[in-house]
Amino acid sequence: MSYITPAFTDLVRVETRLYNAVNTRLRAEQGLGLGQFELLEIIDRVPECRVLDIVSELAITVGAVSKAVDRLVAAGWCQRAAHPQDRRSSVLRLTPEGKKQLAASRPLVESELRSLTAAVPPDDLARIASTLAALRATLEAGSHGRPG
Repeated sequence: MSYITPAFTDLVRVETRLYNAVNTRLRAEQGLGLGQFELLEIIDRVPECRVLDIVSELAITVGAVSKAVDRLVAAGWCQRAAHPQDRRSSVLRLTPEGKKQLAASRPLVESELRSLTAAVPPDDLARIASTLAALRATLEAGSHGRPG
């Protein structure tokens, strides 16, 4: 029997349980979901971030990202500014409140993930991280799994 299907199933179930647990704590303590946190992280990290940058990173549709960004704007955590070279596009920037929310949320996310993975030896976690990074890079280089 092949190991790949059970490995895929385990990967998906681990991701779902970790995501749900971190999301629950983040909502309870900071009032934002993990998906919102991820968007804030990307906007903070990517210079001159646009909706298409987020689409590329998360491999979800433009419509889904645009709606999610609209919710960040409505919450006062993000703002859209005209792109200096492309009038059809906007640059996304965190507001001071968005920066504050992100700064308060980062240690909470890190703490919850450390707690949830504490039973896994650090060397094993490092190996898993390296393997997943390599697999992700391969998939992204081949444009696999992008929304149609």
